[in-house]
Amino acid sequence: MGKNYKKTLIACYLGFITQAITANFAPLLFLKFHKDYAIPLGKIAMISTMFFLTQLIVDVLCAKYVDRIGYRKSVVASEVCSVAGLVGLAFLPELFQDPFIGIIISVIVYAIGSGLIEVLVSPIVEACPFEHKEAAMSLLHSFYCWGSVGVVLFSTLFFTVFGIDRWKWLACIWALVPLYNIYNFATCPIEHLTEDGQSMKIGSLFRVPLFWVAIILMVCAGASELSMAQWASAYAESALSLSKTIGDLAGPCMFAITMGISRVLYGKYGDKIDLMKFMLGSGSLCLICYLMASISANPVIGLIGCILCGFSVGIMWPGTISISSKQLPAGGTAMFALLAMAGDLGGAFGPSLVGNITQRANDNLQKGMLVGCVFPLVLIIALLVMRGFQNRKN
Repeated sequence: MGKNYKKTLIACYLGFITQAITANFAPLLFLKFHKDYAIPLGKIAMISTMFFLTQLIVDVLCAKYVDRIGYRKSVVASEVCSVAGLVGLAFLPELFQDPFIGIIISVIVYAIGSGLIEVLVSPIVEACPFEHKEAAMSLLHSFYCWGSVGVVLFSTLFFTVFGIDRWKWLACIWALVPLYNIYNFATCPIEHLTEDGQSMKIGSLFRVPLFWVAIILMVCAGASELSMAQWASAYAESALSLSKTIGDLAGPCMFAITMGISRVLYGKYGDKIDLMKFMLGSGSLCLICYLMASISANPVIGLIGCILCGFSVGIMWPGTISISSKQLPAGGTAMFALLAMAGDLGGAFGPSLVGNITQRANDNLQKGMLVGCVFPLVLIIALLVMRGFQNRKN
């Protein structure tokens, strides 16, 4: 009887939904933590920093150790950490004299899970014997977008019906997703990308010029995506004078939806589309979106730029992974881990650059967005260099 790789795919889809839960749930509670536990907002900002920092450290460690530990043990551990962190968020703050310590411990635990998911899910799908790998990869990454939308919408609905004071119940409800997925990953077929000992070492990867271009692409993809995603709500609130709830729905939520649509479209029609051309077109659209958000005097056009930006960045992350897998088939886990690390690096650096420039420009968010144009610009140049490498190889 043939192996059921559909089960592997479902486990990987739920893996990305789990990652979306861990990335998006706590930020919805920032003001609640501030009010209930009297934690200063400066400390609250540390929650996101710790989340991304932990992911970065996990990315680096994965490049070194995952092949030794094995995919299955590592990916099951990712779901266990996600469950433990989300349940911990509900109970640990009460157990410490300083509730912030309990929150940070929970965030670090589920960020370990999130980092493992990010590194492992792509190579697990890449190793499955599917046709049209690029399309499968794009569709896979769309589940992070749908997860993000689901977390914001379902949590907002839950808080409206039961009140935000019941947030601990919701943390436990969200933990059921990774809890169920532990069984999926423990029982689904998992293949390896390369034979034992055949994958490239970290040092060998860094000696390949094309790999450096892929790293630059991932940094710019992460920065282009998160700079806009994290500031979209503030943009919607300040430029259009919308309430926080409507701002979240008009900004980050619409951004995630258009991003998901772009990944699903490529997932469905990817076999008929030239990936490199699609990425170059997306990079150009991304630059136009940043210009719309930063230069337009009309706030509605600016918001349309924010929302369309989601569509333009959708293909960047999965597309870079697909191109790298094709060009460096022996890249192995180390390659996936280092690419994820580069994406996270961009995700950590991009929004803070936009924020700092905004602050220096007397809180003018448009000035910050204008500096953000550098990310899609460098991304387009890197894509042209990558196309040069491809043409030379062909």
